[in-house]
Amino acid sequence: MKPIWNLPKVELMPFAEIEEKRNVLLVTSAPAWNAVKEKLKGLNVQAQLEITEATTEHWDNRKSSTPAPDASAGVENQKFEVVYAVGGGLVADAAKYISAKLNLPLVVLPTALSVDAFITAASGIRKDGCVYYIETKVPERLILDLGTVAKAPAFIRAAGITDVMSIATGAWDWKFAHEQGKNPAGMEFVPWVYDNAQSILSGVLDCAEAAGRGDADGLKTLYDCLAMEVQLCNQVGHSRPEEGSEHYFAYAVENEMGHGLPHGDLVGPAILLIAKLQGQDTVLLEKALKACNIPLNNIPQDMIDRTLKILPDYSRRHNLSFGIAHTL
Repeated sequence: MKPIWNLPKVELMPFAEIEEKRNVLLVTSAPAWNAVKEKLKGLNVQAQLEITEATTEHWDNRKSSTPAPDASAGVENQKFEVVYAVGGGLVADAAKYISAKLNLPLVVLPTALSVDAFITAASGIRKDGCVYYIETKVPERLILDLGTVAKAPAFIRAAGITDVMSIATGAWDWKFAHEQGKNPAGMEFVPWVYDNAQSILSGVLDCAEAAGRGDADGLKTLYDCLAMEVQLCNQVGHSRPEEGSEHYFAYAVENEMGHGLPHGDLVGPAILLIAKLQGQDTVLLEKALKACNIPLNNIPQDMIDRTLKILPDYSRRHNLSFGIAHTL
């Protein structure tokens, strides 16, 4: 039986109040660190890894080649006591991987509520034109500074809403696969899980406008919905209640374009596209995405058409769980 992962301990506090005496290995990105470094003078940073790619090769390279200030050897040979992740989902995924490899505790400081990766036990990696998830670890602690999140660029501030709103299409796929007899052992459709997922979806639609404005209560509710979505998936041992053809389309179109876009820029439009193909009403979904400033037109129409044509084969080739994408 798979373990049921927990969630990190969450503390609501300004980053400027953090006082960390342990030796810190900082995992971050240049834009994120530049935005908040003046607030984090209480971190005892001994070395800094800047992450730019979602591959284990890149993470291993950064881990082994970045020197600490007092030595020429890589970080594996330094005496760090804790890893801090400062940034978005890519940084969080890398930090989970690196802290697991180094057997160090991990503290995550999101600079925007852009994804659910801050609180999951897996890291997303890009390989062979798709996104795969490898088990890493759950952060021990998450520090949420709602003031910092509110000041993040509008298009990523609350983009994590897409990882909750994908319940609309992901759970539909899960039920559809059940009706078609396509759910494998271990991913059987569970009605009460489906119903709980719909309740979480309803909650996040209700908070979209406030979260999009950067209101503290709205952002906290968005975090709560992300946490409930993740824990629901932890409880059943898979992500079928919230991930389906909308994510497959996002992975495929990113590969077709040959360059990345922010997670919300991909998954947001994909939710609307797939929901329409599933025969769902998209009025409330579109309203919520727009309220959270999710760009809906950053994927060219010719790329959308091309991706839809290849999506069934793409989904089968990458062994993605059955959904509407397999039947187009």
